[in-house]
Amino acid sequence: MRLPIYLKIAKDIKEKIKNGELKPGDAIYSENTLCKTYKASRMTVRRGLALLANEGYIYSIPGKGNFVREPDNNIYTLYYDEMKNFISSVDKTKLLEVNIILPNYKLMNSLQITKNKKVVVIRRLFFTEGEPVAYDVKYLPYCKGLPIVEKEIRYATFPEMVAKNTSLFAIKKELIIYAQIPDEETKKYLNIYNELPLMVVEQKLYNREGKPIGLGITYFRGDYCKLYAESYFSESKISEKYKNQAET
Repeated sequence: MRLPIYLKIAKDIKEKIKNGELKPGDAIYSENTLCKTYKASRMTVRRGLALLANEGYIYSIPGKGNFVREPDNNIYTLYYDEMKNFISSVDKTKLLEVNIILPNYKLMNSLQITKNKKVVVIRRLFFTEGEPVAYDVKYLPYCKGLPIVEKEIRYATFPEMVAKNTSLFAIKKELIIYAQIPDEETKKYLNIYNELPLMVVEQKLYNREGKPIGLGITYFRGDYCKLYAESYFSESKISEKYKNQAET
């Protein structure tokens, strides 16, 4: 299978960056040079360069050309699933409460709602091999006529809980992660009898317009949870569209 020319241009330059032949700050070959080297049109060359720019490999300075970007080593991709983490998975849940409440000041601020706007609160316990490993609390702005069905929320992840109101692809998610000593109520839920610290993950979900649509707080036992993140320049995957182009 032969790659389209613009993908070959991007692939070849990417390899030169990865093997150190082209270093951060170095100028990329001019468009004229790339046109001659690959016997390609200027439009094809620009398409390959645009792909490299979109993936974060290069940047452009008007009138001067394209240059290799310095990688941002402070950016990590965090993999988080409240039902599954690096060392354990939830195999059972217990629904403790589904209720409708009026918000306190923290909820009013987090969900950007007034004091008269009702909120649905959902409390659950997560278990691994019979042991309670996490205490989970979710807050959703109440929508009249939207049924809260136990079987639909018992094992649902937070984004799935709000999926009836908006597309999963349109949801923006934010995470805040911190350590905390549990209070007496949480100790009781998680069978903690000492000062075992908790790993607390706060999730806030937003709709397409940037309005908060949910706040979730999950209190994990520190001995049952470990998160994983990595930093890398991923290989560009050719979509089915590009594969089809290459085959024709």
